[in-house]
Amino acid sequence: MAQKKDMGKILRQFGLVFVALIIIIFMSITSDVFLTSQNIINILRQISINGILAVGMTFVILTGGIDLSVGSVVAITGVIAGSLLKDGHNWFIACLAALVISVICGIINGWLIAYIGFQPFIATLSTMTIGRGFAQVYSDGKPYAISDPAFKTIGQGTFLGIPVPIILLVIFCIIGLVILMMTTFGRYVFAIGGNMSAAKLSGVRTQRIQTMVYVFSSICAWMVGLILAARISSGQPTAGESYEMDAIAATAIGGTSMNGGIGSLTGTIIGFVILGLLQNSMNLMNINSFWQQIVKGILIIVAVFLDMRTKGKKN
Repeated sequence: MAQKKDMGKILRQFGLVFVALIIIIFMSITSDVFLTSQNIINILRQISINGILAVGMTFVILTGGIDLSVGSVVAITGVIAGSLLKDGHNWFIACLAALVISVICGIINGWLIAYIGFQPFIATLSTMTIGRGFAQVYSDGKPYAISDPAFKTIGQGTFLGIPVPIILLVIFCIIGLVILMMTTFGRYVFAIGGNMSAAKLSGVRTQRIQTMVYVFSSICAWMVGLILAARISSGQPTAGESYEMDAIAATAIGGTSMNGGIGSLTGTIIGFVILGLLQNSMNLMNINSFWQQIVKGILIIVAVFLDMRTKGKKN
């Protein structure tokens, strides 16, 4: 049975790679711009935003949860960092303060879900709304212009010719892969999503693990908030809207079961690459953004349907 599951996961990931290759081949034939270095960099920059969020979302969904608040944390991070930079604080202090607030957001999510017993959807929907309102109230609905060159390097700089956001994406992916595949914490994440009761009986501190998972998701959102604010040189209270949906889509397309316990970060990586290729392709083909949203929604439905068909629905 385990071998069949492993084979199914390999075949699914191979299929996803095949889909990505089809998109690349099709667009390279139909567009002269697609394979240019500038467009490839644009794709990678775009992927970096959703990719980092998807890394954190994968951890959450593997435990059987969901985090709808990441977009709000992105906005909170931007306005906190922007306001401190505007007041003349060092860029490191601004980033650290934003990190502290982001971690608090993750702790609140984990506390509501693991200790109080809220359904993850309801808990994070509530904190999403509160967080979005907090960003608006804190900034009085106005953006904070950012001029600090050191801070802007996070979103606009390069290292050895590679854009910093792409480097940060690689770092977060490596961290996520190491945690899930090589640590006890990673095994506990799968165990909680597979069978919460059995994990508890085995001595796993499920409440603590769940809380840490939501904290990690918020840390990923913090990083995205910094990248976005640095890229546009502004801390926007409206930043990050609908970002949670793209992260969920990448995770679902990558084969992580929405019921938890089954999935891989490798699949998620392929998932957000496919989404980035698809969105860039639709932009080059001048497809209306409204239709792009419809396509993403259909992809989520197809991914969840395939998950139900191949793995079965939990009772």
